[in-house]
Amino acid sequence: MKKRFNDRYISGNLPWNINRPDFNLVNTIREFDIQPCKALDLGCGTGDNVFGAVKNGFIVTGIDISDKAIKIAKEKADKNNLKAEFFVRDLFKEEIPGAPYEFIFDRGCFHTFDKKKQRKDYARIVASLLKKDGLWLTLAGNVDDGRLETGPPKRSALDIATAVEPWFEIILLKQGRFDSNDEIPSKIWIGLMRKR
Repeated sequence: MKKRFNDRYISGNLPWNINRPDFNLVNTIREFDIQPCKALDLGCGTGDNVFGAVKNGFIVTGIDISDKAIKIAKEKADKNNLKAEFFVRDLFKEEIPGAPYEFIFDRGCFHTFDKKKQRKDYARIVASLLKKDGLWLTLAGNVDDGRLETGPPKRSALDIATAVEPWFEIILLKQGRFDSNDEIPSKIWIGLMRKR
């Protein structure tokens, strides 16, 4: 996976890289009145969601498996004088600095795992990084999109619900669309969970 994503960042083939915070993150923070807190962006890419949260008072750490993505994120932070920490990490193999967090966000990280066990392990690890009652927001490709050969990996509502039990209470699971520069953005699941 590390090579796959590094190759994408080197080639510049980054349809998910929209150079702004995803409006789904912004809207969820507003709608659920999530107050500025210590937060983690899993699969942060070049850091745009991190920077959006920092500008709104959050203390944010971003991690990504791609060292190329993290290098770009650090350069953006320095250029724009934004305070955030970025680390190259494999969530399944390495310690994540700064835990526990109060809010974790991932835009397209959960859906990269094809196997049920991987998704369940991912949810368990996310829960281990959160304080009790901490929140996790995931934006995941939605199988109802219909375009199964293009766009992000697609998951069902059952895939999400199965993975997050027994660690999370599902507060919200609704359909939406990725914030995207595409003419027809991919359909997604917007999932907000509270650690049990």
